[in-house]
Amino acid sequence: MYAIIETGSKQYKVSQGDIIDVELVDAKHSLTFDKVLLISDDDKTEVGTPYVKGAKVSAKVLEADIKDKKVTTFRYKNKINYHRTIGHRQRYTRVEIQEVKHGS
Repeated sequence: MYAIIETGSKQYKVSQGDIIDVELVDAKHSLTFDKVLLISDDDKTEVGTPYVKGAKVSAKVLEADIKDKKVTTFRYKNKINYHRTIGHRQRYTRVEIQEVKHGS
């Protein structure tokens, strides 16, 4: 059984036992994803319009605040002596999927 969930303007394909990194969420111990776009079992697939009613994915928070590798961008404009270096590190929450529940 797997589901496609939406969190942080991104979509993830998850099943029970998966460990994923989602954009930073303010949660300490557990998390429930209500925005389930699709849920599929071996014999049946439900597609939401836009979300499947009553479907939930529960997860356990493993690490509350982790950082990705640094991304460096460089801006440069020719002939006007302009150059700027900017760095960014995205923050994530690492979760383990505990259970995928059907709607009704």
